[in-house]
Amino acid sequence: MFISQYLDDVVAWAPAKVNLFLEVLGKRPDGYHEIATLMVAVRLFDTLVFRESANLTLHISNAQLSTGDDNLVLKAAKLLQNRTDVKKGANIRLIKRIPMAAGLAGGSTDAAATLGGLNRLWQLGLSATELATVGAEIGSDIPFFFRTPAAWCTGRGEIVAPVNLPIPLDFVLLCPSFGMPTASVYKNVVLPSQPVAGDEFKHALAKGDVDLIGRLMHNRLQLAAEKIDGRLAEYAALLQEARPAGCLMSGSGSTVFALCRSADDAKRVAQEMKPATKERDFRLIVTRTL
Repeated sequence: MFISQYLDDVVAWAPAKVNLFLEVLGKRPDGYHEIATLMVAVRLFDTLVFRESANLTLHISNAQLSTGDDNLVLKAAKLLQNRTDVKKGANIRLIKRIPMAAGLAGGSTDAAATLGGLNRLWQLGLSATELATVGAEIGSDIPFFFRTPAAWCTGRGEIVAPVNLPIPLDFVLLCPSFGMPTASVYKNVVLPSQPVAGDEFKHALAKGDVDLIGRLMHNRLQLAAEKIDGRLAEYAALLQEARPAGCLMSGSGSTVFALCRSADDAKRVAQEMKPATKERDFRLIVTRTL
């Protein structure tokens, strides 16, 4: 995330993420799944503006989102208050650009940005590690956003090991109008008897071999999501027809993406996909890693 201060306002830019590799290793006693995933942050941002106030209030540009206590932004803010015993409040404005229920961690990145933004606004002086520990209490993806641009995440996703990206990676995100329920996708996943190891994928990433990365990308959740909504398989096939380095679903969906060989290649893929947007209900986003 990026955080700046303008007079009385603290402004945070919260990036989306995509999963280039996601294996489900098993079910945990706490009800979550044990996973191994490689996540990268991309240049698609929500913006949050914080101003000190007597109480905690939240205003969102998207009327479909709740501004109540169930919103991860307010959950993060209240948890930070409790953990630090701070008595201050804040007026929080969220400008939403990341699609919802899309496998891009829009809620988690907003929560992480809230922790970072309020840490600055309230002058708490907490480290990124301390903020990530607080965030892990309410969302498995939240700690990643304190370790961008790329990381290998294990446990339920909250154990984060930063990874070097030798080159920028370019993507075309295909974001359907519908979201995917994460709990339902995980409920329908078939656990592998022999999980796919990530070593070969990590090696390809370290080499910066985009075509090899594309061939080795993997998401155990994709088949489960496609069984819930067959349009995902159709959209992935459409992307594949544009001949990118590889295609995959991000997280538990609904976004599917093309990994492209360059920024120009991403523009080409998006251009070839444009006619399909007139017949189907999705939008395309061309982006790159942070």
